Amino acid sequence: MMALPQTLRGELKQQESLSRYTSWRVGGEAKQLYRPADADDLAVFLQQLPQDEAVMWLGLGSNLLVRDGGFNGTVIVTAGVLQNIKTEALSVSAEVGVYCSKLAKQAAKAGMKGAAFLAGIPGTLGGALAMNAGAHGSETWDFVHSVTTIDRKGQLRTRAKSEFEICYRHVALPEGEWFVAAQLQFEQGNAKEETALIRELLKKRNASQPTNQPCAGSVFRNPEGDFAGRLIETSELKGLTLGGASVSTKHANFIVNDGSATAADIEALIELVQQKVEKLQGVKLIPEVHIVGQTQ
Repeated sequence: MMALPQTLRGELKQQESLSRYTSWRVGGEAKQLYRPADADDLAVFLQQLPQDEAVMWLGLGSNLLVRDGGFNGTVIVTAGVLQNIKTEALSVSAEVGVYCSKLAKQAAKAGMKGAAFLAGIPGTLGGALAMNAGAHGSETWDFVHSVTTIDRKGQLRTRAKSEFEICYRHVALPEGEWFVAAQLQFEQGNAKEETALIRELLKKRNASQPTNQPCAGSVFRNPEGDFAGRLIETSELKGLTLGGASVSTKHANFIVNDGSATAADIEALIELVQQKVEKLQGVKLIPEVHIVGQTQ
């Protein structure tokens, strides 16, 4: 572990394997990885980075495939560190490292209605903001009032929802800025009913998704008016295996790691499923997962 300047209070690692930080449990090394102590410490760290340094933000590592050659830049880990969360009236203010499930449960406990869908998203608020994560007919940005961003100079800005281009599974951020917190607004609800709804949604998720295997959530976006999982299943691709990766037999829009998969196995299987579905169904599936890094 590299010694840090006195002004930094976080944890810096060099050539750190990212397989420990991704839900697929694959991926090469990052040139360096930083786990900030808090938002103030993060600002100091960003100020010291070279302007041309590639930066990747990492929450729970779901919805992410890091190639076997790793990431030639700096990875900033938010999960487990940027976790401040506060509920007031019908709003929740939270930092990007807050787990979506925790946000949903705290909102429900405070009598807010609308946040339950977040309980089934296996990631952090930062990831949910970046990709407009959704489930059960709701999307994260349906409830965003404003966000706080940070730039390479460590400068914080509060931006309104209206400043962003928001669409299905994508949000356009201003160049050189990243999310560090958000304020979400919900409707008045019943704490007991919302808590029960969360339990019901989690039960359904565990019954229908391979939550006990290394995976990254839904691999492909749903085409308009259809479901990626249906198209894959209709193409009889459930169980299709390539190396140590396979299409889940429990949910066709999930690819699982049997314990021996490489990132290359998973990426090749993604491409193979795309090719077969396009040939058989006439639909080109678009990956929902972000693929980053170099091939080995």
